Amino acid sequence: MALAVVVWGRRDEARPAAAIVVLGAAQYEGRPSPVLRARLNHGLDLWRRGIAPRLILTGGRGPRDTTSEAEVGRRYALRHGVPAAAIALETEGRTTSESLRAVSRMMQREHDRSVVLVSDRFHMLRLAILARRMGLTSYTSPTATSPISASTSESLRYVMGESVKVPLAFILERKPQ
Repeated sequence: MALAVVVWGRRDEARPAAAIVVLGAAQYEGRPSPVLRARLNHGLDLWRRGIAPRLILTGGRGPRDTTSEAEVGRRYALRHGVPAAAIALETEGRTTSESLRAVSRMMQREHDRSVVLVSDRFHMLRLAILARRMGLTSYTSPTATSPISASTSESLRYVMGESVKVPLAFILERKPQ
């Protein structure tokens, strides 16, 4: 399974879609963590290239947070030239599954439910599985600039974690009602 996580994480399937979904990561007192910043920068680059007309930024609040990861992402995107009308927020999800389920509900009435999913490389295979389970047509596009990717030991730790989470996502996750 680890090999599948690594191989899938090296694929960049970015192509025109209805939305770019940037998965949340930690934020520190209203500032994106280095991991979140890398994901946001990649999503902004895709948006500027015209891959999709809007960004959906995900991520709720941690136990002591005063703002959501998605809101921190919105502020960052606005400062980097994305108009407010092009940004949608998913602010309740605390897990990957919760966030993608909420994105699926947000896009429920849309004819085109295609999304480009942006996160770290280790995350791509599980994202693709979950998005499909949630009824989304997804294309993965990992950021290459995450500090996690820069560290062999950190990358290995996350790949091993995903090696357990991927089969569970495949087996346990159900399409939302």
